[in-house]
Amino acid sequence: MMVDTMEVKDVNGNVLTVGMAVRYTGTGTTGEISAIKVEDGDGWVRLEDSDLWYNSNYLELIDRSQLKRGSGKGRKADTVEKLKRMKEDFEDIDMGSEACDGGG
Repeated sequence: MMVDTMEVKDVNGNVLTVGMAVRYTGTGTTGEISAIKVEDGDGWVRLEDSDLWYNSNYLELIDRSQLKRGSGKGRKADTVEKLKRMKEDFEDIDMGSEACDGGG
């Protein structure tokens, strides 16, 4: 069994480790790294508050003072609640065949 020892780096070439603070360049989301993995040659970083994985090529190392802190786990709970409401709203949409005309 081969162990991958590839270092996971941010967009600026900084080596990332668990506990560091990073910003996702796509949305400005910030967080502390809770886990790191390499998959198919790409580095992936999981952020603690959101529990989501981000490709390290789109992250940049930041100072801890730049972390956007909410109420910690409250932020995660708020996000989960928001996703539940969005799902409920989507389920209420009528997808009947008379909803719109199609070409053809």
